[in-house]
Amino acid sequence: MRAPHSHLALLTAVITLIAATPATIPGTLSLREGSRLWFEGTSTVRSWNCSADRIDAKLSAADEGVIASVLDGKKVAGQVQVDFPVQKLECKNGTMNEHMLKALKAKEFATIHFSLDSYDLARGESVTGTLQGTLQLAGQTLPISIPAQFAPAADGAMRVTGKVPVKMTDWGIKPPTLMLGAMKVGPVVTVHFDLLLQKGSAVALN
Repeated sequence: MRAPHSHLALLTAVITLIAATPATIPGTLSLREGSRLWFEGTSTVRSWNCSADRIDAKLSAADEGVIASVLDGKKVAGQVQVDFPVQKLECKNGTMNEHMLKALKAKEFATIHFSLDSYDLARGESVTGTLQGTLQLAGQTLPISIPAQFAPAADGAMRVTGKVPVKMTDWGIKPPTLMLGAMKVGPVVTVHFDLLLQKGSAVALN
């Protein structure tokens, strides 16, 4: 199975670094096909994972050369907003899907939202950074810090990768219990992201 649609933004985004403070922008970035966001967790029976089958991202930057600037270790002002429809969480197991949707209160809160507030960059052998923002999950909004790596990709795109642990109980989420209580899901989920950012209008990635 796979893990809760929480981050990325996460992460997806989360990670979609391009912005520190809101600004009006001449350039936009979009997610390229092949971008991935997934979640891994543990239980008393076995490990499991879930994927985000849809990512809605709005990525804008004050500099049209944002990709080149970030890959050179230079910050660029802009905005990053990432939404994950909870119903698009896929764990490849109908029972797990059902329990995850219930745990994430999907009927009340249809979307998981990540908003970037600021970020830091460091250039060494590679470009690394930390994304600071807020994650809205199951009706609760909390600050989150996400480590990320940035690398060039084909055709002028940028690859953003990383992972971050998310403790479900911090957001008031009760970890699911399956098989009449025999399988108890651990409270910590690790959100992984592998995103390809390219110049162009923001779109929903299915």
